[in-house]
Amino acid sequence: MSSVGVYLLIAFVSGAISLIYAASSAVWVSAKPEGNERMKEIAKAIRDGAMAFLSREYRTISYVAVVIFIVMWALGAKSEHFGFLTAIGYLVGASLSALAGYIGMVVAVKSNVRTAEAARHGLSYALNVAFRGGSVTGFLVAGFGILAVAGFYTASVYLFGQPVEKTLKAMIGLAFGTSLISVFARLGGGIYTKAADVGADLVGKVEAGIPEDDPRNPAVIADNVGDNVGDCAGMAADVFESFTVTLVASMILGHTLFDKPGSVGLATMFPLVVASLAIVSSVIGVFFARIKDNDAVVKGFYKALGVTFVISLIVTWFAANKMMHNVVTFPDGSYVSPASLFLTAAIGEIIAILLLFVTDFFTSERYSPVKSIADASRTGHATNIIAGIAVGLKAPVLPAIIFIFAIYFSYILAGLYGIAIAAASMLSLSGIIISIDSYGPISDNAGGIAEMADLPENVRATTDVLDSAGNTTKAVTKGFAIGSAVMAALVLFAEYVESGREMGMTLTFNLTDPIVIIGLLAGAMMPFYFTARAMEAVGVAAGMVVNEVRRQFKEIKGIMDGTAKPEYSKAVDIVTKVALKEMIVPGLMPVVLPIIVYILFGPVALGALSVGVIITGLFLAIFMTTGGGAWDNAKKLIETGLYGGKGSEAHKAAITGDTVGDPLKDTAGPAINPMIKVTNIIAILILLAGF
Repeated sequence: MSSVGVYLLIAFVSGAISLIYAASSAVWVSAKPEGNERMKEIAKAIRDGAMAFLSREYRTISYVAVVIFIVMWALGAKSEHFGFLTAIGYLVGASLSALAGYIGMVVAVKSNVRTAEAARHGLSYALNVAFRGGSVTGFLVAGFGILAVAGFYTASVYLFGQPVEKTLKAMIGLAFGTSLISVFARLGGGIYTKAADVGADLVGKVEAGIPEDDPRNPAVIADNVGDNVGDCAGMAADVFESFTVTLVASMILGHTLFDKPGSVGLATMFPLVVASLAIVSSVIGVFFARIKDNDAVVKGFYKALGVTFVISLIVTWFAANKMMHNVVTFPDGSYVSPASLFLTAAIGEIIAILLLFVTDFFTSERYSPVKSIADASRTGHATNIIAGIAVGLKAPVLPAIIFIFAIYFSYILAGLYGIAIAAASMLSLSGIIISIDSYGPISDNAGGIAEMADLPENVRATTDVLDSAGNTTKAVTKGFAIGSAVMAALVLFAEYVESGREMGMTLTFNLTDPIVIIGLLAGAMMPFYFTARAMEAVGVAAGMVVNEVRRQFKEIKGIMDGTAKPEYSKAVDIVTKVALKEMIVPGLMPVVLPIIVYILFGPVALGALSVGVIITGLFLAIFMTTGGGAWDNAKKLIETGLYGGKGSEAHKAAITGDTVGDPLKDTAGPAINPMIKVTNIIAILILLAGF
């Protein structure tokens, strides 16, 4: 077997290990008890609502997907980089992205009730159930991603005899398929979850004075459904896209820079091997996510992440020394050492770890940013909002510094290829990162089920601890997702420039050129308008939920005293319809606007647009996700009894801040990630189309 065949085999084996672990975890979780009949009834309502929404969402997306598939196939008559192969790659990417989110959510909505029941037996056991349930999504993402890339390459080159160059360019179609699903999944799921959450809170907690997850609230089931469709399926599609896009872009860049025409070399295979080894390291790492009942929940997650980090670096060191002697060169012809390439991979993983800790600092109840928002709540709603905005605006500073030094040192060590390896290495931790993230909605739902089923106080206390940790993990993993978008987009931009060079274009981005400024301004504008549309959608849907909840409280006598049941399905149906309708326009924006800019101003403006959307998208997304997470945990900090606890004036102000932060952290902010990457992929596809 050739060396390339060996490295592809490593990818297939690691992907298989990832999927086997995901399947075994799904079986293990499904075997756990579901609790009493009331718990099963509530869990079924959440599960039915989640699956109904996801099915309708994917059906809506499929109409757009089919049109794009036909266009990509038809463009084969104009450009050798399009045609049936690229269209099939696009279809494979879109299908696997949808499948990862769908299966992950099926397991998540099975895990929630089992976690609530497990909470009867202590914190450690309940955490294990929730985390194993979340790890199904995490390792489906990693396994599908590595198998999609390795499988498509192998099938195209070895089974169908397609040239290496044509295969690699067709893999951009694969990346685009994952991106399209991701942006709609993030938008649709995000609009759904926050419309239901905000609508439920405004009438339930603020007007009626009933607790969160109270079964008397007609929007409570829709709220719990939203946790899954936004934070589970949406996040899975988002990071699956980042992982696949970065891997594809890194391989193509390695081939473009260092391989001989018609052949594939070690520079192309190295990103694939780095990602494969990290997946196996992650599978080992998850077994360390265990705690004692008196430990902090996040301690288990950090242990798992630490073990993964160490093992991954060790095996990457051996891979670099085995593969990368005299492979990568600087422009002056000197070779980059394997040690330098190892260091770029280490930088990528360090970025991921640092982003998690930085976001944890800004969003955890243990540190000063969240405490400052809670303290500001004592003087009213306005001061809570001001403090939350200030925390959100501070949040991007440290990540920006991290990226500045990471990009600088990666480039010094190995040029553009070094940045690509750092990005691929960062995304190689996706399996364990998404496992940690998907734990969040499972634990949140478990708390809701415990509340609605009127389980004993000790059970609710355990699920509250799990839920509080879940708020932090959801926030910190959003920081990872945003960082991944930036690194992936940088690699895509480098590939845009290289693709232009291959096609005989010299793309120079001079800031004295008005065309460059035009492109930068157009790109910088996109995240703001995109955010505005997403926020408006949440506001519209939430307003409709508020009216429906008020109607039921008024017209259905006996809801408040528990003698009549609310019509939960009405709220579910409202947010489903509005979310699917409102996601279309902003979802198409990163596809349509780059085409318009290219037609009006040309390839240089389009390249500048790609940069503009990266810069403002990074800062805006971190501001929204981190600020929103800090508002949420400031409210939860007050609910522990601080400043008067639940029902106090400080608590009411904190609820307002949390309500404002909800669509920021769970709808608009996360959806910017795929928007950035879709914009950059579309730019490459436009260039390759040769209009």
